[in-house]
Amino acid sequence: MTEKNNTSYPKDKIKVLLLENISETAVRQIRDAGYTDVRKLSGALSEEQLIEAVRNVHLLGIRSKTQITPRVLEAANKLQAIGCFCIGVNQVSLKSATQHGVAVFNAPYSNTRSVAELVIGASVMLIRRIVDKNKAAHEGVWMKEAKGSYELRGKTLGIIGYGNIGTQVSVLAEAIGMKVRFYDIVTRLPLGNAEAVKSLKDLVSQSDIVTLHVPETSQTKNLISRSLLKYFRKGAILINYARGEVVDLEALSKAIRDEHLSGAAIDVFPWEPEKNGDAFTSPMQNLPNVILTPHIGGSTEEAQQNIGVDVSLKMLQYLDMGISIGSHTVPELSLPPQEGTHRILHIHRNVPGVLSEINTELSKNKINILAQYLKTNEEIGYVVLDVDKKLSGKAAQLLKNVKETIKVRLLY
Repeated sequence: MTEKNNTSYPKDKIKVLLLENISETAVRQIRDAGYTDVRKLSGALSEEQLIEAVRNVHLLGIRSKTQITPRVLEAANKLQAIGCFCIGVNQVSLKSATQHGVAVFNAPYSNTRSVAELVIGASVMLIRRIVDKNKAAHEGVWMKEAKGSYELRGKTLGIIGYGNIGTQVSVLAEAIGMKVRFYDIVTRLPLGNAEAVKSLKDLVSQSDIVTLHVPETSQTKNLISRSLLKYFRKGAILINYARGEVVDLEALSKAIRDEHLSGAAIDVFPWEPEKNGDAFTSPMQNLPNVILTPHIGGSTEEAQQNIGVDVSLKMLQYLDMGISIGSHTVPELSLPPQEGTHRILHIHRNVPGVLSEINTELSKNKINILAQYLKTNEEIGYVVLDVDKKLSGKAAQLLKNVKETIKVRLLY
């Protein structure tokens, strides 16, 4: 269903807006699918700028900086899908997107390896105190010493959040001879010789290095707090390549200055500049054996290409075939094509009686339904109907008049 003439709408009329310098891989994939009106911008936009930019846009691609608020979604009069070319979707108001019938996709697995490798790399740099030795060498000071410098082999790595990235880190850590302990609020099957622990206090008290791989939620905000830091082993190292709000940086800064912790690597911050070159401040600046990076855990050429392919493919499958697998808002449906039919997509508020009204209206007008699919969530229902080609235009019009309708689209 990727040929130019397989949809009932002219593909050159579909507007695509990609922000934050999304990979050229995504641009090529969208254009190869027949969509020629693709606009790409290098940076994020403010809310007011977005409100202007999204009018008449059908597909919107963003990364982690762009905030999709209810006001933005209200202004997006033709928006069908948002692609988050990153791991998370917390920059999008999912509730509002659901209410507007806008599908939201992301790439939860595509930069897993990039982040995992960087965690191991940071672990080597910090446990060998390379950060301080590098700084001294640049300043003309020779610091050739073994004191406070260790191997990773035989050390214990504590992983908080044993999901996609956490498990990859686990495998890599074991491969170089580390012991692995992990804590997760969900029961997870250990890989290799990794062992689950029952509490955060148990994990941090047993670990030489602690690495975080959790989402940003109300439960994880300041997960690494002043009180929890007291349970860390003296001389331990903390790595946060997860989300900025997860660590109390003031408390961590004090733990480094007091030499309770021997080092840290921080890639994500509670507040981050909007674009390259902007001023940046953090309590973690100018501390010994601390690596600070500008949210580049997943920023490799390979990861960005993988994300570009993954998210753009999901958006195109939704636009061209109605397939909503991977959506955080529109209920997930995987749909086979039906020969000799036209396909109509109907999104409605999830209240009793809508499906019955759809079928009644089509039946009254002698419109035969050749295939029908329905999936709901708490907010909305998603119905896909394959109907007779000769009557599809009339059917689409009838569906627009069904009570509780949010969005109707004649696909092909």
